[in-house]
Amino acid sequence: MTKTWVHLNLLSFPFPPPSSVSSSLSVLALRPASFVLPSLTSSLDTASIDDMTLQPATFILLFLHAWTVWAEVDGTMPESVEVYLGDSAEIPCQYNITGSPSQISIQYFVHDQERNSRTRIIYSDGKNISVDDDTEYSGRIQVTSDQQETLLTIQKVQLSDEREFFCSVNALNAGYSDEKTHLRVFAEPDAPVIQGVQTGISVTNEMPSKVATCEVRNGFPKPNITWYRNDMALVPAAGLVNVRTDDSLESSQLYSILSTLEYKVQKEDKDANFSCEVSFFVPGAIRTVESGNVGVSVHYPTTMVELWRESPQRLVKEGDTVELRCHGDGNPPPTFIISREQDPDVDLEAQSSVLVLQAVSRKDSGIYQCRPLDTDTPQQVKGEMQLNVHYLDPAVLVPAESEDLVKGEHLTATCNALSSLKTSTIWHKDGKMVGQGNTLHLQDVTYEMAGEYVCNVTAPSLPSLHTSGSVHIVVNGGPQLVGEEQEVQLEETLGRMVNLTCKARGHPAPSITWSFVGSQSWQVVASKSSDHVTRSVVSVTVASDISAQCNASNDLGADVRDFSIKAVPLTPPRNPFSPEGNGVIIVVIILCLLLLATLGSVLYFLHKKGKIPCGRSGKQDISKEKTAKDDIVVEMKSEAKTEAKSEDVVLLKAVNGDKNGPSQQ
Repeated sequence: MTKTWVHLNLLSFPFPPPSSVSSSLSVLALRPASFVLPSLTSSLDTASIDDMTLQPATFILLFLHAWTVWAEVDGTMPESVEVYLGDSAEIPCQYNITGSPSQISIQYFVHDQERNSRTRIIYSDGKNISVDDDTEYSGRIQVTSDQQETLLTIQKVQLSDEREFFCSVNALNAGYSDEKTHLRVFAEPDAPVIQGVQTGISVTNEMPSKVATCEVRNGFPKPNITWYRNDMALVPAAGLVNVRTDDSLESSQLYSILSTLEYKVQKEDKDANFSCEVSFFVPGAIRTVESGNVGVSVHYPTTMVELWRESPQRLVKEGDTVELRCHGDGNPPPTFIISREQDPDVDLEAQSSVLVLQAVSRKDSGIYQCRPLDTDTPQQVKGEMQLNVHYLDPAVLVPAESEDLVKGEHLTATCNALSSLKTSTIWHKDGKMVGQGNTLHLQDVTYEMAGEYVCNVTAPSLPSLHTSGSVHIVVNGGPQLVGEEQEVQLEETLGRMVNLTCKARGHPAPSITWSFVGSQSWQVVASKSSDHVTRSVVSVTVASDISAQCNASNDLGADVRDFSIKAVPLTPPRNPFSPEGNGVIIVVIILCLLLLATLGSVLYFLHKKGKIPCGRSGKQDISKEKTAKDDIVVEMKSEAKTEAKSEDVVLLKAVNGDKNGPSQQ
């Protein structure tokens, strides 16, 4: 708002320079209006007071015709008006005029940058509005007005509309106001497009290398691009970070920005994310849009190499297939060579950093080395590992294979197997464990100790590593019959058959012969012989008392066992009707009678005491005369074989607790 007071009188009126009125004089009020020159009034209607030229004579006339002049015009416009490209812009012009002017004229001007001058686009006299022809705003603007404000509306705002707009208010005798505002036009750009480099970047590069580009198109005014690494803004620094920005003006007069990030990568950047952020102005605010993330392939030399056994996961034994794998921390992964420490100049055939050893033996044990062929890697960078191939040689037994002993002798057998691991030795005979450790002691050998002894050697830490051996023990001696009896005595019924068995141990295997006294009816039904045991079975018919003898013999001795069979006559079955049988029956009958007598006495005693009720009422009429039905008679008979009969009669009679006399029995 511009507010200017002018006081003219005889003593204080200053004469202006002959060239022009100063631009700071924006309001001029003159009273009385009838003394104003026509030329001055005309100039105020057609142009700004900044363009008006006053001659000294004019001020003299004003001085002569005015004793005192006071006037005021207040005009305001916003400092700027902001609008999106293509939208409608509203530019207000507010004013306040003191007094009652005879006429008001309002004019809108735009600043012509090419001519550096102002061009009028609208004129209004307070009643009629006229849009100037042949301007770039003809057909795109309209004005609404009232007593205190005029509103200029520009439709379909273009980029060329970003300029200064002037509002001039001329109230003639009340004064003059000239205000301006700046119309700002904004176009929101497209989303940023980021693209990382496809090739790897080496950390050995001395200068920053191109990492990525970020492009944003069709923005107005020019957008700004900021680079980020892991969400941390990158600030340009000499030798570390460099940002090159290229902008271009499209045919649409919109700006496109291409930003290139140059960065000196380190090994730690192999997992870093780079992104860009575009910031741009919009009406009343600043907005930002972030791009996606891109990574960078960082190339760096190998500083650490590791060599390990991929398989098998357990301890290695002879015959296994072993796979060794080599890995380094360089990028890209270098090619490796694998060798043995004792032969460093002999490269083993490894493919894709993997060395496969088929059917390894103890000779393959040793230290293996892995070195990268990367030229940037120091020569001393390598990986090492110790390969141990474990073994277990066949068991060696002493004595070997077989050993002949004489019954009663002693034997110490040993079993040893050379191994790279601690071993455990167990002895078995006939599937049963008979000893532990590599030494087996046999004391006072017997025929039962003869047989095959198996020595099993294992490595507890590697169960699949095992071996075994065996020794056959032969015990020589005369026959020994199984069993402690020197003579076996039997009883058997005449006419029956009896099997006699004789079993003898000894080596060489004994032979068994039989001899009988008292019977010629016998035969051998089974005979079996092995290295140390002979078994013979004979069957004999008992016709009388028999004596038999089993004789076992070999080259080293003999043993004899006697059998004695007593013949027993056949006993006929007993007759149940014999006198002995009758006695048993009589005893049974007497016991039954005693039991019945005891039971009757108990019942009678309970009845006398009233413990047993009679009839439904618990009472019984005892005044009636008892008949023979009240007598209880038990009679038992038995017949002997001679059909002689004897009869025992027991009569128990009780009538109201009285006993009948002898005449009634």
